[in-house]
Amino acid sequence: MTMPDPSIPGPAELSWDPTVARGGAPDLTSTQALVTGAASGIGRACAIRLAAAGASVRLVDADGPGVRALAEAGYGRAHVQDLTDLDAAAELARGADIVVNNAGVQTISPIEEFPPEEFSRMLRLMVEAPFRIVRAALPGMYEQGWGRVVNISSVHGLRASAYKAAYVTAKHALEGLSKVTAVEGAPNGVTSNCVNPGYVRTPLVERQIAKQAQEHGIDPDRVVDQVLLARSPAGRLVEPEEVAELVAYLCAPSASLVNGAAVTIDGAWTAT
Repeated sequence: MTMPDPSIPGPAELSWDPTVARGGAPDLTSTQALVTGAASGIGRACAIRLAAAGASVRLVDADGPGVRALAEAGYGRAHVQDLTDLDAAAELARGADIVVNNAGVQTISPIEEFPPEEFSRMLRLMVEAPFRIVRAALPGMYEQGWGRVVNISSVHGLRASAYKAAYVTAKHALEGLSKVTAVEGAPNGVTSNCVNPGYVRTPLVERQIAKQAQEHGIDPDRVVDQVLLARSPAGRLVEPEEVAELVAYLCAPSASLVNGAAVTIDGAWTAT
């Protein structure tokens, strides 16, 4: 049996009431939420936030210990799954009222050196799996006349950076899928939006920081200040919990006409 992770707060330790307006987040009691990439980072924060609001959360990740620890802490049911198995991804989504497509990976390489098999794998995980998940969840949402699809995109779904061909391609494709879902879903009470964070303090970004610090022989803090945040007027990384609050808001009744949007949370990075 996996022991609870002491770094994961228990429900009683949350410092705010999830049913009281904090960005208008709803009471999600009786809903079924699917969160992919739930073991860490943004996905973990979203799972905790939605569970605190009353949703029954399906915690999906290939990281078994990570999602099991979150389940042991009382934030949902663990589903250990590699989402590049597209049939399995679809089965997990059936009956979900809320879908948060978050799972993703990063590979940094010039295009001429980018491994083709890795490019295909990333698109399978970050575009095809969300498509299969949404496709499986929509009939149930349509039947009840309500549903929420929140796709965790990125500022790289709106802008490009060098050496991130697969990631930028995948996020741009996810934006398109989200908009089509919004157009088709609107008459049936279903919204679909993208959340577009800047650089978030996640394990994925921490690994990028460490790699660049090693490659350039500089301190990790300089990588953050001079590379990641060079264009950010806010001058700090986004916290996963800030993204989770925006996701929770998009699930609120008051957000029923926020549909087909790309909502940035980047400290004005895309405004520069």
